[in-house]
Order: sequence, then structure tokens, then C-alpha cells
Amino acid sequence: MGILSWIILGLIAGAIAKWLRPGKDPQGCIITILIGIVGAFVGGWIGSLLGLGSMDEFSFRTLLLAIGGSILVLWIYAMVSKRR
Repeated sequence: MGILSWIILGLIAGAIAKWLRPGKDPQGCIITILIGIVGAFVGGWIGSLLGLGSMDEFSFRTLLLAIGGSILVLWIYAMVSKRR
């Protein structure tokens, strides 16, 4: 997948992750979108390290990995911002 595909996948994954993890978060929509993009990269990286497949094509598995990475990054961001 190209970088544009990763960004689009991150946008989708960030929106789904935010919907799956409701509640008061310190960030707005733009930060959530950026965290979704970062989460897509993190999910893909972790998935390829664990042997869950490569992130070369768009599939249901890549979407799940991106959502999982986005939820992880959103959770870490919320924990770090609560301490401030």
C-alpha cells in the first residue's frame, strides 16, 4: 500500500477506534485523526512482527490491525495527557 492508502486507512481506523473507545478525551478531531494514522502504522508494524500478515494490501485483517493500533495509541495518549 502507498502512503496515501495508509493515511486513508488511518483516518478510518482512527474514527472507528474513537467510536469504540468513547468517553472524554483531551484531544479534538484533528488530533484523533492524526493518532489514527499513527495507530495504523503501529498496528501494521506490530502485526507484521507477530506474523499476522503483511500490510501490503487493503483487507479486513489490515483494517483490524490498524484499528487495534489506533486504540492502543489513543489509550497511551489519554494516559499521558491525564498526568499533565
